[in-house]
Amino acid sequence: MALKIRLSRGGAKKRPFYRIVVADARSPRDGRFIDRLGTYNPLLPSDHPERIVLDTEKAKAWIAKGAQPTDRVLRFLDAQGVAQRPERNNPEKAKPGRKAQEREEARRIAAEEAAAKDAPAEEAQAE
Repeated sequence: MALKIRLSRGGAKKRPFYRIVVADARSPRDGRFIDRLGTYNPLLPSDHPERIVLDTEKAKAWIAKGAQPTDRVLRFLDAQGVAQRPERNNPEKAKPGRKAQEREEARRIAAEEAAAKDAPAEEAQAE
C-alpha cells in the first residue's frame, strides 16, 4: 500500500483549515486516513506558533515505514528539521511568454531602424 503524508482540507468555505494526515495514496483528499500528525491553519500569521502544529516523532516513524510526504508537507518537515527538501530551480519560468518576446523583438527592430536613420544625419553634420 502506497502511503502519503498529505493535507486533508477542512473548515468552511473560504476559511481553509488542514489536517496533516497519513493516508493511502488512492483514497480521496478528505477521505479516510490512517493517522493524524498535526494541523495547518494558513489564515494565521506566519510567525504564529499554532499555524503549523506537527508531531515530528510520528512523522519520522511514518517516513521510516515508507510514507512519502507531498511537496507542501515536505516544506513543513524541512522547516522542522525532520526531512531535507531538495532545492528546485526553473529558469524557464522567468522567461517572458511568446507574445511578449514578439513585442520585444518588434521594439528592438524599431529602435535599430531609428538609430540607422539618425546615424547618416549625424555624420553629415559632423563634416
